[in-house]
Amino acid sequence: MVPTVSTASEPTLPNLANLEEIFSDEGDGAAGPVRSPGWQSSVSPQGLAVTLIADYTFPVRAWLPSAAIVALLGEFQVTAGAARTTISRLMRRGVLESSRQGRYSSYRLTSQAAVDLWSGASSIATFTTQPDSWDGQWTLIAFSVPEQESTRRRALRTALRWRGFAPLYDALWVSPHPLTPKGRIEVADLARGAVTVFRARQEDLDTEADRNPVQAWDLPGIAEHYQAFISRWSGLLPHISADDVSGADAVRARTEVMHAYRHFPILDPLLPIGLLPPGWPRSRAREVCVAVYDGLLQPAQDHVRSVVTRFAEGPHPDIRAHTIAGMSAGIGHG
Repeated sequence: MVPTVSTASEPTLPNLANLEEIFSDEGDGAAGPVRSPGWQSSVSPQGLAVTLIADYTFPVRAWLPSAAIVALLGEFQVTAGAARTTISRLMRRGVLESSRQGRYSSYRLTSQAAVDLWSGASSIATFTTQPDSWDGQWTLIAFSVPEQESTRRRALRTALRWRGFAPLYDALWVSPHPLTPKGRIEVADLARGAVTVFRARQEDLDTEADRNPVQAWDLPGIAEHYQAFISRWSGLLPHISADDVSGADAVRARTEVMHAYRHFPILDPLLPIGLLPPGWPRSRAREVCVAVYDGLLQPAQDHVRSVVTRFAEGPHPDIRAHTIAGMSAGIGHG
């Protein structure tokens, strides 16, 4: 179930579409997102529930009493009714499965959801840790999809974005990384023959009209997201070092920091450092995330176990947190 970490010299870009689909509640008629104090962005109750359950039940898919899930979501200001509705929707979507003993129900991740979540988590954990090797060549994808086939054209563009491409021009998309075999199959299927893939170097024209391919990305915007993340979470580090963060506060911080950080592999598809402005904040953002997420492992784990014990007599050794280092190494607990 646990994927191995690639050691190839060419960066391996994660395809996080399956992961985002699990966190999304689009089309499910769910209630709107919730926002806890200090959050950079909102998260749906379903996304919050998935994060909480996954963070403390890998790799064995431990069972959690429904009342414990409701109580943990309540610490994020999700009402009991909304929490129970969230659990039901995750059941219908195949993310959770249930077990019943008398009047009491417990839930855990389905095997497929666990595979997708752990694969995505491992990809996020190894983001920025792979060798920054680049041969100076760009992958360019040119395609032509008729205007009347807008749905297919939109699907193709979405697939390219998930695979780290950006539009240099309307129908010419670019990435510094090669297209993977799986990506080639997906693009060919969506474009249905009206697509050409190149791997080439840029030739400078020495004119004002010359456009560097890296300009396909909004570098100032990406850097702003990184800096906002660093600013938001670095202030917590002295309190973590002093053991001042515990209980529900530790669980909230771990959940929130990972929720925010998991978007960076989508925003920044591992653009080579040589193409980026000096002082690019990618590495510092990872350092801050690791310091918060890993630094709060013990108090957060203790709190989740204590909540579960209120509804199911313990001990509960299967309920355990894991570190980013552990996820990077492909193990459930670092």
